[in-house]
Amino acid sequence: MRSIVQPGPPNPERIQWVEARGRAFSFTLQAGLPLLEAVRRGFAGAGFAGGVLSMRGGALGPLAYVMPALSKTGANAAFYSDTFRPEGVTQLKFAAMTFGERDGAPFFHCHGLWTEIDGDLHGGHILPEESIVAEPFAVEAFGVDGAVFIAEVDSETNFKLFGPVPREATDADTTSRAFALRLRPNQDFACALESFCRQHGIFHARIHGGVGSTIGAQFTDGRCVVPFATELAIRSGTVTSTADGTLEAALDVALVDYLGGIAEGRLMRGDNPVLMTMELVLEVL
Repeated sequence: MRSIVQPGPPNPERIQWVEARGRAFSFTLQAGLPLLEAVRRGFAGAGFAGGVLSMRGGALGPLAYVMPALSKTGANAAFYSDTFRPEGVTQLKFAAMTFGERDGAPFFHCHGLWTEIDGDLHGGHILPEESIVAEPFAVEAFGVDGAVFIAEVDSETNFKLFGPVPREATDADTTSRAFALRLRPNQDFACALESFCRQHGIFHARIHGGVGSTIGAQFTDGRCVVPFATELAIRSGTVTSTADGTLEAALDVALVDYLGGIAEGRLMRGDNPVLMTMELVLEVL
């Protein structure tokens, strides 16, 4: 399987996880607000300090984002491009977001695809405070109680990355058992999820959110993304038990690579290693 040498030693805990409770809900982002503040208000209104969400449509303007890029200094295995600020209103196609905390304040990690005023499809990593909600639009969220994603320095990748940590549960209205996860580099995305579920007695689970990167990509229809650095968002995902008891993860994703290539589809199991990180919430069904 493909792998990338990271600048620091691998953490022995290859999946960072916290068991919690959660609930799926939807809310409308308010126009004119920074995307970060609009998201914060939506989670707070439902009684949650954080969680994950998906945006299937909607408009941002202004929008600020970066794309994956090669590292100029060698301090990281890959890095970010300069900031892009397209003119006018940008129409979202799809985006996934992890909402938590960085430096004691609300923050998010968000990857997606969108159409800019040039009519072309673009993608990347949306910057929280420079991106503004252009018009009201609904989003699908999953709030987590008993865990929170916090951005902390990760010595393996030399980045400040979101990872789940325990937090005292509140009286938030929850409906499901859930696990907040972060997958570390150089392990196959699907196989890591299947192994985690097997170890924790999970036979059916739905993935909510899903933000991270893979070392290129291999799709079930035979398509291949060769450029190694991607920004990836999960469009939908499940882990289910087959008739013979085998667990299988089905992962439909959207991504952009560091050359600007866009790809969408179902990842092939066993051939899509994580590049830097993969954050998501598993809802046990």
